[in-house]
Amino acid sequence: MKTALVHDWLLTIGGAEKTLEAIYQIYPGPIFTLLADKKKLEFSSLKQAPIYTSFLQKFPLVKKWYRYYLPFYPLAIEEFDLRNYDLVISSSHAVAKGVITHDSQLHICYCHTPMRYAWHLHHQYMELLEFKGLKRKLANLIFHYLRLWDVSSALRVDYFIANSKATAARIKKYYGKEAHVIYPPVDVGNFKPYTKKEDFYITISRLVPYKRVALIVQAFAEIPERRLVVIGEGPEYHKLLGIAPTNVELLGYLSPQVVKDYLQKAKAFIFAAEEDFGVVMVEALACGTPVIAFAKGGAKEIVKESETGILFPEQSVTSLKEAIRHFEKNQDRFDITTLRKKAESFDISCFQKKFKDFVENKIS
Repeated sequence: MKTALVHDWLLTIGGAEKTLEAIYQIYPGPIFTLLADKKKLEFSSLKQAPIYTSFLQKFPLVKKWYRYYLPFYPLAIEEFDLRNYDLVISSSHAVAKGVITHDSQLHICYCHTPMRYAWHLHHQYMELLEFKGLKRKLANLIFHYLRLWDVSSALRVDYFIANSKATAARIKKYYGKEAHVIYPPVDVGNFKPYTKKEDFYITISRLVPYKRVALIVQAFAEIPERRLVVIGEGPEYHKLLGIAPTNVELLGYLSPQVVKDYLQKAKAFIFAAEEDFGVVMVEALACGTPVIAFAKGGAKEIVKESETGILFPEQSVTSLKEAIRHFEKNQDRFDITTLRKKAESFDISCFQKKFKDFVENKIS
């Protein structure tokens, strides 16, 4: 079967892109995406794939300001001509699932989340972005249009696969469709447990509002005797630089090998977002590093309280600080073998077998 892969954009290498890479290794084919920065694919097998981008690729400063072109996303994704392919696999957290296919094609969508800024995190985004007056009314109008398009385009998908139970529940709520859960792939073999932990905490994230990295930085501002390392890039980088105290290091983008080294040596990994899954939490466990995470979304499916990490109930500085205190009182009780075993249940080989079995079943 001729296969086409569709992805929202290839501008960073995060969990969604690693999932696309694992799918590409099973079903190699051209990749259709709104935007691509091939320099960011240097360490990925995706650099070998034929990559086709939309008309947005020619827009000014689009790689930096692509979020501001959001109203054009539905039109751009619908312009891809996929009629010559038998199987279409979309990897979607925004609009990739909205490609147009005909009735003799099979379209399977691996959904990382329904468009979070249009649905469950909409009001949080509006608040964090501090949109007011006419700007807020215009944003609400755009998102109203996007929600209508998002629901209607979900009808174009033959089968949904969700990356977690939390995402499956959202697909059911917003689209009225059932989704089969297959946890995303983690290259567990690429990480080694490390016993000689150093005296610092770490968070690794795209620096965007819903990741709540600012909350983590604010918490460490109130515990100056504790050290935090922040790795990642994004539109909030300069804002975080402005509020970061001396015990917080913002390192920006680092190569995968350097990131892994930090992750292995950290005493704990901190995650404050309401995430759909959270691959980096599994990578931390694979390194023998416990996780301190907000108790909602995918974290509840990865972190077992007092066994592989600590869950805190509120996205607040107070709640996070209390979780850190609780961790430090009990950190000697976390067993590296237990952490590693939990990580192995999400290994890339498990994902690829389950994904291929699902697709082959639907083809037959």
